[in-house]
Amino acid sequence: MIEDEYNDFIEKKFIEYAKVNTRSDEESKKIPTTSGQVKLAKIIVNDLKRIGVANIVYDQNDGYVVASLSANIKENIDTIGFIAHLDTANFKSENIKPIVHRNYDGNDVVLNAGKKITMSLDEFPNLKNYTGQTLITSDGTTLLGVDDKAGIIEIITAFKYLIAHPDIKHGEIFAAFGPDEEIGYGAKRFDIRKFKASFAYTLDNGLPGQIEDETFNAAQAKIRVKGTSVHPGDAFGTMINATTIANKIITALPENEVPEKSKGRDGFFLVTESNTTVSEAYLNIIIRDFDDKKFLMKKVLLKDIVDKINQKFDYERVTLEMQDQYHNIKTDINKTPYIIDLVKRAYTKLGLKTTVHPFRGGTDGNAITEKGIPTPNLFNGGENFHGQYEFITVEAMKLTANMVVEIIKEHVIYSNE
Repeated sequence: MIEDEYNDFIEKKFIEYAKVNTRSDEESKKIPTTSGQVKLAKIIVNDLKRIGVANIVYDQNDGYVVASLSANIKENIDTIGFIAHLDTANFKSENIKPIVHRNYDGNDVVLNAGKKITMSLDEFPNLKNYTGQTLITSDGTTLLGVDDKAGIIEIITAFKYLIAHPDIKHGEIFAAFGPDEEIGYGAKRFDIRKFKASFAYTLDNGLPGQIEDETFNAAQAKIRVKGTSVHPGDAFGTMINATTIANKIITALPENEVPEKSKGRDGFFLVTESNTTVSEAYLNIIIRDFDDKKFLMKKVLLKDIVDKINQKFDYERVTLEMQDQYHNIKTDINKTPYIIDLVKRAYTKLGLKTTVHPFRGGTDGNAITEKGIPTPNLFNGGENFHGQYEFITVEAMKLTANMVVEIIKEHVIYSNE
């Protein structure tokens, strides 16, 4: 088990990484889409060198840092990989000020007294689970970056520990730290020829003991409406209000198939953006479902809604652009049950209760699985992702690093049984 002497390394490195603004930008054409991600990638390269990792590549073509540890056993076993992403979500990320709450007392957490921002137990009862630990939060005006800088730190800590303990037997191990996961670009660009893992795991969100071997199918729809704007006093029989048409599209969607009314394996539609005037309107809608047939039906439904509206006009006033973003990894993961069984064994060794459930989102594992490396998601130990109430503890990060080490150790044992 990783000793407490690593706590200081975990804390300092996480705070350093958290302060780097790595928010991705969907409108950018650069790779990575933001300069902060390049900055963090170069910091990671230097940190990997300092802890003794010899094999490191930073590829400017796809923005990935790839590192590996050579095997110290003679047996030929499958190469294992671990993945975390550099970027943070679409939330305020400038001037992040991490706050360390030592020996957290289990009460409400004041994030910003001046702005009266508090993380309360009434709203976030899970805080109680971290009583006595070293809690890290933002100051309430930005996100913290737990998703997924915690995952990065945990993998690096595991590598640091393995290098310091050469008596721990392992095969070849790869790590990859990539950009633009939050906007779905990074892993699609990832050149996996330099990441020679037979299978891998993302450490992206989630609580200890969780295994996410299934994700949504996902699509994005961009709808544009062309109206006819005239003076409202002379509008009779002439005005075509694009705002009204956009509203009709939204109200035609199933009322209960929205995120706030969905859980488990439920799918949904979500209008993520709506910009409307009389003359033109724009809607961005994301479509999610675990079930392939239901996913297809949702896409067909949206197309039918647009077609029916267009039939009422003299020409096509509504245009629909729809593209798939990623697909459920379940089928591919099921082909290799070993990679889930391996995690279950490691969790048992750590005394964790295993929970296998669908991930209501997507990870870099979607694209990497499609590229031929089955990649389920595990956990990084943080909570309240994508907002000002993100938090994590040093102890949770060390537990996750221990999990990485235990999977690596168990892989050698399991492979030889």
